Amino acid sequence: MGMFKMNNTDNNLSDKTTSLQELLASQQTILLSTASGNSVPDLSVAPFVRDQAGCFYIFISELAMHTANLLNNPQASVMFIRTESESNNLFARERAVFNCKARKIERSEPLYTIQLKALQDKFGEVVSLLQTLTDFHLFSLCPESGRYIMGFGQAYMINIKEGKVSPLNKNSS
Repeated sequence: MGMFKMNNTDNNLSDKTTSLQELLASQQTILLSTASGNSVPDLSVAPFVRDQAGCFYIFISELAMHTANLLNNPQASVMFIRTESESNNLFARERAVFNCKARKIERSEPLYTIQLKALQDKFGEVVSLLQTLTDFHLFSLCPESGRYIMGFGQAYMINIKEGKVSPLNKNSS
């Protein structure tokens, strides 16, 4: 009997992991939360691509506050959230939040070319145009921790290495 319950729990968590992956795959932009060096918050949005390791890549301008913030304070949070029209209850919208370490990718790094091509493949020729502008910079946002909220009473921790979810316990931050 105990074995059946354990498998049922594992299957439920597997379904929830699949739901998380579907939410991430359904989005083309991230909501990006950054803070200045003296802790003034900023919320913005940016198109992204994601690599096999789960890091997000954004190509952003120095004219945007979030770029200066990331250069001065390399911590950021990103959020993926189900659209309002697809949500049954706006008080409990499905969402995933990742706390990330940000790093500027230098133009001389092989990773720069790889991720700029991925951005261009996803978003088209606008990326080629932006690449000619010297104020645009490529950043990686690599998750260090994450939470997945499916609805009321359905909160989970995201295992960053495995991309799987586990129940959020009261001792988790």
